[in-house]
Amino acid sequence: MKKFLAMLLAVVMTMGLVACGGNNQGKTPSDGGSQPSGSGAATIKIGGVGPLTGGAAIYGNAAKGGAEIAAEEINALGGLQIDLRYEDDAHDPEKSVNAYNTLKDWGMQVFLGSVTSGPGAATAAESNADHMFYLTPSASSTDVIGGVANPLTGTVDINRRDNVFQMCFVDPNQGSASAQYIKDNGLGSKIAVIYKNDDIYSTGIYNSFAAKAAELGLEIVSTTTFTTDSQTDFSVQIADAKNNGADLVYLPTYYEANALILTQANAAGYNPKYFGVDGMDGILSVQGFDTSLAEGVMLLTPFNADAEDEATKSFVKKYQEKYGDIPNQFAADAYDCVYAIYNALQGEVVSADTSASDLCDILIDNFTTMTFDGLTGESMTWADTGAVSKTPKGMYIQDGAYVGMD
Repeated sequence: MKKFLAMLLAVVMTMGLVACGGNNQGKTPSDGGSQPSGSGAATIKIGGVGPLTGGAAIYGNAAKGGAEIAAEEINALGGLQIDLRYEDDAHDPEKSVNAYNTLKDWGMQVFLGSVTSGPGAATAAESNADHMFYLTPSASSTDVIGGVANPLTGTVDINRRDNVFQMCFVDPNQGSASAQYIKDNGLGSKIAVIYKNDDIYSTGIYNSFAAKAAELGLEIVSTTTFTTDSQTDFSVQIADAKNNGADLVYLPTYYEANALILTQANAAGYNPKYFGVDGMDGILSVQGFDTSLAEGVMLLTPFNADAEDEATKSFVKKYQEKYGDIPNQFAADAYDCVYAIYNALQGEVVSADTSASDLCDILIDNFTTMTFDGLTGESMTWADTGAVSKTPKGMYIQDGAYVGMD
């Protein structure tokens, strides 16, 4: 593990919280920044949709909490005001569209998108038809931004929804980055993959991981899948990985299934290394899960709550005080979403009467030209595809807590 930490040091970023870009310059409250010019005391209605109830609620509530803290900080400046509202979709695409329409009826002008990828693709299509600016914290599938991605580069070249942007890494980037990390650091000589084949998030990451692994010469000895209906019994998948001698299991899946996989693999006497992606975040909070089984689990994430920079420490402190919990990367991404929108409106003349379509035009122009420093990365930029450019951080679990690779 020490070797792993040392070799990842070069790619781990230090983080600030000063937003700047082109002619759009602004500072966050923690920097003592000035009020936004040109905006006066206008109030902009920003809406978000996510699973506030159900099995994926940890993600939706984290995003809602991070966004609320950002809005509170911005409103304390006394300039541009943000009226923030979230609706529950219970991780269901149809409910997500209904929630989006509820926000439209409320008067939403800017959309924080859906938190998870399946619902995110559904609401992205709706917002595109409405020309409503869409910035999702964590719906990472390329189906959200529209188009078919090259599994190695993540480049989207058809059916682009020009109003849709992502704060999170697109799935192809997570998969290819995972394969590169595993190869560069010699983490496993024989790899097993277990992924969810009826979920666009999991399949998207798997496809890019498999393509990059083949390019790098990584040996995948076992590839097995599961579905929503079968995600309680992983005995077949575990047996296949074990029988094929896999010393590392790659899990491009959400934390609920991962907790069961680790528990059932341990009961079967199988204890390989595990490597996950951002969906792994949350595994330590699963009720009844023996967190000692996650000791040494590795994952990629853009946010480390243990980082020592002042911006992260301030955010973590506020989040703990307000919600009684440690913020995960979903909270940090949503926090960054609100600040990125705020930053992009610096110097723009907007009001409560500015139409969603006009705001969409302003934000598209500024997002594709600005840079942004936030909790989840510094010098972030957005391509015309809507995908963000920033560097992932490696983390591992030690003594029941996340530890940064720095």
